Amino acid sequence: MNPGQLVFVVDDEAAARDMVGDYLKMHGFRVTLCDGGAALRRALEEERPALVVLDLNMPEEDGLSVVRDLKQRLAVPVIMLTATASPDDRVTGLDLGADDYLAKPCELRELLARIRALLRRAVAPPRPAGTGDARDLVRFGTKMLDLGAHVLRDETGAEMPLTSSEFNLLKAFADNPRRVLSRDRLLDLAGARDPEAYDRAVDVRITRIRRKIEPDAEAPAYIRTVRGAGYMFMPEGEKG
Repeated sequence: MNPGQLVFVVDDEAAARDMVGDYLKMHGFRVTLCDGGAALRRALEEERPALVVLDLNMPEEDGLSVVRDLKQRLAVPVIMLTATASPDDRVTGLDLGADDYLAKPCELRELLARIRALLRRAVAPPRPAGTGDARDLVRFGTKMLDLGAHVLRDETGAEMPLTSSEFNLLKAFADNPRRVLSRDRLLDLAGARDPEAYDRAVDVRITRIRRKIEPDAEAPAYIRTVRGAGYMFMPEGEKG
């Protein structure tokens, strides 16, 4: 993790926004404060953040809309802060590409730890396609996971969008082929726990991954569901 990394804090409540911003500055981050989606878009025109901390409940434009728009613009880790959002809203946020969330009011030390963890996972040395060690490449259906560069590539070598939590789930499967992994274990390995609805949180991420790697996401052959137990990665696809 590089010192002075830029974090955007998006929250319509000035007191909460300032508190988070001041705390992150105390710990060496540069911070841009935004009071909503419009301010975030203006800030993005000036500089790209390393991470975004985003309030899910804002009056003019809700955080779900902001997450959707942000993830279409660039691949940046997003931590949602949720005060009154339902589990459905939180799962929708994860489905749209958010990497993690915390309930408000949050413990600032925990927020800092989550930020640092996401940034560590997001940092990967730049490496042209095709130059990685073969041991770092794992085929997942129609795509190839580059463990060294933390990216997913298609058959042409082009990078495919992949969130930090998606990468960590794929790495967990790569490290444990043909082994049933429970949802609880997968979320431990991915570092993305959802204490109220963790079963659904991992299911959402698996659904997103299947859309990217499976020839037919409705009939998955590579990441199989094991009813009542979890999921299993089949490197050669489902047989028979």
